[in-house]
Amino acid sequence: MDARTLHDIAAIADPVERARAASAAMASLQGQSVELSRIRRGAIVEAQEGGMRQEEIARHLGVTPGRVSQMKKAGAGGGAEHQAPTGPVEPRPRVLVERALPTPPTVRGSKSLYLTEADRQGLTPERKMLFVGQEPASEHVAAALRVEPGDAVIARRKMFWANGVPVRIATSFFRVDVGEGTRLDGEGFVLPTLQDAIEDLGHTFSHATETLTARPPTPYEADLLDVAGEWVVQVLRVSVSTDDVPIHALETICAATRHTFPIGQVAGSDQF
Repeated sequence: MDARTLHDIAAIADPVERARAASAAMASLQGQSVELSRIRRGAIVEAQEGGMRQEEIARHLGVTPGRVSQMKKAGAGGGAEHQAPTGPVEPRPRVLVERALPTPPTVRGSKSLYLTEADRQGLTPERKMLFVGQEPASEHVAAALRVEPGDAVIARRKMFWANGVPVRIATSFFRVDVGEGTRLDGEGFVLPTLQDAIEDLGHTFSHATETLTARPPTPYEADLLDVAGEWVVQVLRVSVSTDDVPIHALETICAATRHTFPIGQVAGSDQF
């Protein structure tokens, strides 16, 4: 589904017709998800029949071998014996990652917020760029960037691991009129930092807000983070320029049981 389709549904005047159209679109997407799950299972089975080991497939997909087992079962269909398990199918190292609130300026201005935090905690961090391009803005992202839901925004989506365990998905969102044709919509990681690229465009930040939401994961998030039956914590940080323009909306989806959130105070304050 593209931004135009979402915009057309949102523009339907009759509220009942609008709800009906939204339900139909959601059902279609759910059906596509089931079919994609079946296709993925078939591809994994074919790869194994071709001689690839499960560990090798897991490495290419960026997941654990146990998660590959879940993927095979998830697309099998049939009775209860074919349903995906509700949690990990094999033991894994326990990982607890800090996500400081608010983010200290020295960390925010580093090469990578996550790499810096993980290194300080003695963890082995990994990161991978999943997607760079335009996509329809969800309601909360649209509100943060002051655009209409369904409008196209630039998204930069990354995945993070700690000691080989998936822990976090982070997506930077930018208005098209801010980032199109700049390094903000280029492939790969922005060097030396994303902050530098934003400031190179002439933007100076005045303030930022961070909002936390605890909720069940979407199917996409549950799949990537391997959190079947668990919740996630969504942290939305919105950075606003001195011209009162929301420049950067950073949405971080954290596996709830693999994170702790230390709360910082204003300098000189000792009350908690």
